[in-house]
Amino acid sequence: MTGGGLLVAGTTSDAGKSVVTAGICRWLVRQGVKVAPFKAQNMSLNSFVTREGAEIGRAQAMQAQACRVEPTALMNPVLLKPGGEQSSQVVLLGKPVGELSARGYHGGRQQQLLGTVLECLAELRGTYDAVICEGAGSPAEINLRRTDIVNMGIARNAGLPVLVVGDIDRGGVFASFFGTVALLSREDQELIAGFLVNKFRGDVSLLEPGLDMLHDLTGRRTHGVLPFRHGLGIDEEDGLRISLRGAVRESEVSSPVGEDVLRVAVCAVPLMSNFTDVDALAAEPGVVVRFVDRPEELADADLVVVPGTRGTVRALEWLRERGLARALVRRAAEGRPILGICGGFQLLGEHIEDDVESRRGQVEGLGVLPVRVRFAREKTLTRPVGEALGEPVEGYEIHHGVAEVTGGEPFLDGCRVGRTWGTHWHGSLESDGFRRAFLREVAAAAGRRFVPAPDTSFAALREEQLDRLGDLIEQHADTDALWRLIESGAPQGLPFIPPGAPA
Repeated sequence: MTGGGLLVAGTTSDAGKSVVTAGICRWLVRQGVKVAPFKAQNMSLNSFVTREGAEIGRAQAMQAQACRVEPTALMNPVLLKPGGEQSSQVVLLGKPVGELSARGYHGGRQQQLLGTVLECLAELRGTYDAVICEGAGSPAEINLRRTDIVNMGIARNAGLPVLVVGDIDRGGVFASFFGTVALLSREDQELIAGFLVNKFRGDVSLLEPGLDMLHDLTGRRTHGVLPFRHGLGIDEEDGLRISLRGAVRESEVSSPVGEDVLRVAVCAVPLMSNFTDVDALAAEPGVVVRFVDRPEELADADLVVVPGTRGTVRALEWLRERGLARALVRRAAEGRPILGICGGFQLLGEHIEDDVESRRGQVEGLGVLPVRVRFAREKTLTRPVGEALGEPVEGYEIHHGVAEVTGGEPFLDGCRVGRTWGTHWHGSLESDGFRRAFLREVAAAAGRRFVPAPDTSFAALREEQLDRLGDLIEQHADTDALWRLIESGAPQGLPFIPPGAPA
């Protein structure tokens, strides 16, 4: 027996597909439904390593947590990791298989992957009662429809009803809904089953006449109006929504337990990967996290984080061009705290030998840590467990760089010199005891009377966020209609809206 399914598409990128998918998953699992997430193709530098050592998008790992199941490569069979404007690394079933230009990928390689994608979806539907799929970008990207495997391409082949999400906070949501349908072929339109309005502020009764007119125009109902809520953008695909001058997304800083706050500056390096590493810091009461791109913005920071990046050598050049490299070296010499994670750890070392990522050969690092890095063609994908600062730590590693540590004190898989720490481990700060011990050291070095909260549980906060997403769906969506779509597919006889897809 094949389980039910639904594709959550969006009028644009960042319309809210990821969080709506997670919310539907959490609502379903609370109803006793065995459910799994799925995204055929994800373009993201924000990835995760499953227990079997497969790399997938973090959004799908978060959605699996919403389903209360272990994430697997089946849930995100194709992951594209941009290495610049012209090419991306293609990760297939959790393992890198090469670099391709956008033209090369959309010119034929993408369509070749359709069979694999459909097999993964079929396997999930054979195991679970329901599979909630997430689209990418917009289904009305008419220039890419011929080779599409993530929006209407997967919906058509798997017979999935499609729910289109629109971000009303951006404006133009009615035109976006209508235009999305009207630019699809007759066969694709037959699967567009309804709409969902996201991020609405105000009185819903003022919106209802427009929803009625939209129904008259398209023959499709709106299955919910989700209100705007702060702090729900967890584990997005990329960092585009993060302001370099703002805090982490829309999160609010709670009052500190001690007398002082702790200020964290994250260098917004190019091709930043796994920026979610600092989410656990932002979750701590009294910790203020900012993304910065100027050396003067490091002056009042108690901790500077140099995050992961898909382009270590490019990030190093960027730091030098902006004067941030000099500021980091000076900061290390003064004994002021720095944490380098993955690519950020690599560029703090003495030199980098890179014939894989940038193909620039040997490049001098910042020389802050006694580390030499050689890029291997085989990618390291592991889920290490260890101890640091007297506390247990878990993390995950995603990197081509192999670090040879020649000095300093051991720190996870990297090292520490003075108040500069470096490691390849992503996610280590989600280990509560370790995070508190680390922040105590940072506060002592910075001379701040900051005290970590004794009871902050990052895992519990994540669960609370997922439950809030489930609540949004349960309270503000037509869940009966959603279940009918999942169980029975798109309604029959939906009208065609001209002009349809171009010939």
